[in-house]
Amino acid sequence: MKKRILLTSFDTWLKDQQSNSSDDLLLEVTKLELIPHDLTFLRQLPVDVQLASTQVREKIKATQPDYIICCGMAASRTQLSVEAVASCKEIVLQTEVDLEKLVAGAAAIQISYDCGKFVCEGLYYSVLDYLSQNQLTARCIFVHVPVLNQENLIGILADFVLIINKLALSSSC
Repeated sequence: MKKRILLTSFDTWLKDQQSNSSDDLLLEVTKLELIPHDLTFLRQLPVDVQLASTQVREKIKATQPDYIICCGMAASRTQLSVEAVASCKEIVLQTEVDLEKLVAGAAAIQISYDCGKFVCEGLYYSVLDYLSQNQLTARCIFVHVPVLNQENLIGILADFVLIINKLALSSSC
């Protein structure tokens, strides 16, 4: 049985931004014909924690995914970063995905414990909290994506597809 995976990305938030690298990456994934999984895309979420969280929760209800991969832009990073935790005030929530297993074999993915205190962390926290409060079996990760260019696109795309495949094919991640 194919695993259902929900992938999300954000829209731009600064006037001079031509695109958001999280959305650029998901656009590249939509072009791939070799991914045999049931992928649902929720692209260009508003850069607003409440609005984005509401849209993602509604999509979770509608599609009942096995996994959720939320993506956000991290212009200061040079490789994919999978976030281990999200916090709100004193409460820290952790993904239930085994990140060490998930990133094993990747060319350049780091596990991060700093989701950034912006809309990315707000969305990640909201989704983790929603899954927990509703006792859903879906698992969620948040992936920060560096700015994509001709030099790094193929490697980053390959590592991201590795993440998708490992989630979809493994019951232990």
